[in-house]
Amino acid sequence: MSEITPDLVRHLGVLARIQLSDEEVERLTGQLDAIVDNIAKVSEVATPEVAATSHPIPLSNVFRPDVPGDMLSLDEVLQNAPDAADGRFRVTAILGEEQ
Repeated sequence: MSEITPDLVRHLGVLARIQLSDEEVERLTGQLDAIVDNIAKVSEVATPEVAATSHPIPLSNVFRPDVPGDMLSLDEVLQNAPDAADGRFRVTAILGEEQ
């Protein structure tokens, strides 16, 4: 068993500036005790021979090379725009800007 006591939970509540009722203290005492016990079990299994991992399956970079490809012309870009002006998309004003 770990050393999680109701007094320790109340102290943690004060440090976290959380007001805890007696029922919450009792419930959290049991929950924190279970968490600490489970961490202790994992610590028993961890050995120096086992390398720390963040993922069970090795990952590799999936990005393609950044190579420029065929570009669209300005007319092709703007052909489906609902409104365009001076070679740019025209949108409605925002934040009270004048049109």
